[in-house]
Amino acid sequence: MTRFLAATATLALTAGAASADYTLHIVHINDLHSRIEPINRFDSTCSAEDNEAGECFGGIARVETMIEQLREELSGENIVVLDAGDQYQGSLFYTTYKGDVAIEMMNLIGFDAMAVGNHEFDDGNEGLLKLTEGVEFPILGGNLDLSQSDSLQGQVEDHTILEIGGERIGIVSALATDTVETSSPGEDVVFQDEIDALAADVQSLEEQGVTKIIALTHVGATKDMEIAEAVDGVDVMVGGHSHTLFSNTEEGAMAYPTMVGDTPVVQAYAYSKYVGHLTVTFDDEGNVLDATGDTILLDASVEEDEAIVARIAELGAPIEEMKTRVVAETSEAIEGDRTVCRVQECPMGTLVADAMLDRVADQGVVAAIQNGGGLRASIDAGEITMGEVLTVLPFQNTLATFEVTGEDILAALENGVGQVEEGAGRFPQVAGMTFTADLSQEPGSRVSDVMIAGEPLDPEQSYLLVSNNYVRNGGDGYSMFETAANAYDFGPDLADVTAEYLAASGPFTPYTDGRITIVGQ
Repeated sequence: MTRFLAATATLALTAGAASADYTLHIVHINDLHSRIEPINRFDSTCSAEDNEAGECFGGIARVETMIEQLREELSGENIVVLDAGDQYQGSLFYTTYKGDVAIEMMNLIGFDAMAVGNHEFDDGNEGLLKLTEGVEFPILGGNLDLSQSDSLQGQVEDHTILEIGGERIGIVSALATDTVETSSPGEDVVFQDEIDALAADVQSLEEQGVTKIIALTHVGATKDMEIAEAVDGVDVMVGGHSHTLFSNTEEGAMAYPTMVGDTPVVQAYAYSKYVGHLTVTFDDEGNVLDATGDTILLDASVEEDEAIVARIAELGAPIEEMKTRVVAETSEAIEGDRTVCRVQECPMGTLVADAMLDRVADQGVVAAIQNGGGLRASIDAGEITMGEVLTVLPFQNTLATFEVTGEDILAALENGVGQVEEGAGRFPQVAGMTFTADLSQEPGSRVSDVMIAGEPLDPEQSYLLVSNNYVRNGGDGYSMFETAANAYDFGPDLADVTAEYLAASGPFTPYTDGRITIVGQ
């Protein structure tokens, strides 16, 4: 990765452009996650007051404004508008309307193609089917074998060819193969290796004479780098899934674009906060001569499209009372950012795990495990609304109690810390237990010093645990829980449990207490 970061953001292989050179403007977003309304600095829904004060970002009305502005500025030039997946899941608009609002807004904006994201499967195959039948542009997932699926067969394309300015632009795509662990695709959805599938689709396009090929993927930035290096014929990588910020102005971001050999790789963070604009010049053989651009921050200086604002208000009316209901108060911001909660103990993880355990402790449950990937936002200081809680916990997961052995718990913790380097959502936020993870060791042998209820973990003993129904049923790699004894997956909604715990706590003070020790980083 270091050498990728060190790579120059602009590639210029020739001193001058030949007459047959072709320039394409690629406008892109990824991982919008139902942030239909503007967001605050914690990536949660922004209040109307803060939005009027100019303190908010994004929202679909600003996305529309910026894309239309770019279309106007580039009038007469070659432009393609792409979405790298995960329109679904993340706000009350998805909880209430499922994919309907995403479909309406995407059609209004007028995307040219979209990659399937893992969360497009959150409501199973039927959720993705709604999207494919509703939008007016191709949905791509080139490594998905849907031939065994009665509902999805023929609904998702391996690749597509777009005619732009007299040139044929090929778009190929792939979805992360661990989607079976991070979402809910049906058993009839078969995942092929991302690199193998993309290579085959590139070859198919090249056999049709297509020489300019964009890979629109939902696999994460690290995998995008691997693909760019491994797959000949991919000219540009436009990605999503890892919520990585590529920027030439923001500290700590990856260069936009980051070059892997001759291939520019880009992504635009998440949650509607940025729109990416990459300008690529090709020679007449389809080789990349130059790649420049940046992500564009959608702050208060970007006006919201008035028609979309009015439509959002109409759609939001039925859920406004629930969203704005104050349920608690916090003395400080509660940190729930994915860059923290997927690699170490975090205040939001501690809160949610404690809330889970508190709810069922009188049933003899001794410990809780909450996957870090199930925590989707932070909460700022002051009053906490139910809308904020639901933004943190949008998946409608229910409390699940079950009985497992100490050996299963150890295996679960090893799974949880097995992909910390990748920022995987399986990281275990816990209550009622403590453990140490040594990341200098190989995955599978990292966890030690596990204590439950103040006693060392006994591999032979049975323990009652609580988690969410997604984890209990094997999500995020927790397959050891699938066959747990005395499992009950139909407890109250996790968001309600957390809200009620916060309400009972009086003014809440966020904390961590050292229940997870990470060494060897």
